[in-house]
Amino acid sequence: MPIPTHVGIIMDGNGRWANKRGLPRTAGHKKGTETLKKVLKTARETGIKVVTLYAFSSENWSRPKEEVETLMNLFRDYLKNDVNELLKEGVRISFIGERERFDDDLIEKMNQIESQTKDLNGFHVVLALSYGARGDILKAVQQLAQKVKSGMLDPNEIDMGQFSSHLSTAQIPDPDLIIRTSGEQRISNFLLWEMAYSEFYFTPVLWPDFDEKEFKKALADFELRHRRFGNIS
Repeated sequence: MPIPTHVGIIMDGNGRWANKRGLPRTAGHKKGTETLKKVLKTARETGIKVVTLYAFSSENWSRPKEEVETLMNLFRDYLKNDVNELLKEGVRISFIGERERFDDDLIEKMNQIESQTKDLNGFHVVLALSYGARGDILKAVQQLAQKVKSGMLDPNEIDMGQFSSHLSTAQIPDPDLIIRTSGEQRISNFLLWEMAYSEFYFTPVLWPDFDEKEFKKALADFELRHRRFGNIS
């Protein structure tokens, strides 16, 4: 069975899961963190090397203040409790996105975790927080433009590899499989450059209900794909 090296997951449907049950949206987010534990455990056991989780987009800051505050507190709890369990298991953890928008205590914790695990080469969890692919691409363009302006770089030397090296995902292989839950079939500004040859799996299952069985369904579907990368099979 071909196993994807890198799986990207757009974790969608927490709010709708809660609304269907007459619960506040925040209850869906809390339930979603339980799902996350199960999915990461299954991914590691299956042999997947990297999982990138679209946890909070750069656009999510515009959500109601109460919901954003709840998400930040859930994030604090996750870094304090769940991440500690991953650290004990030797999991490498990275963060991509505009971390400068978070409170100082969260920034400090993210930096600490990254520094602590940067040399580990086993299972790698990447959390996309305050992340937007367009913003990441724009920053890469600005960095390259600055190098050209200062004379450090010849414009003719800029190729796809050079460009990719300036993205926040520079040290991560491109995703083989992108999963989106909740029935929506759009990318929502996630890894736009990196997913050029990714396979996509869309499921109507809301994220809090996306258990180990559903994850394995996505992997079984990936097994049936014929990836040609522009070549003839």
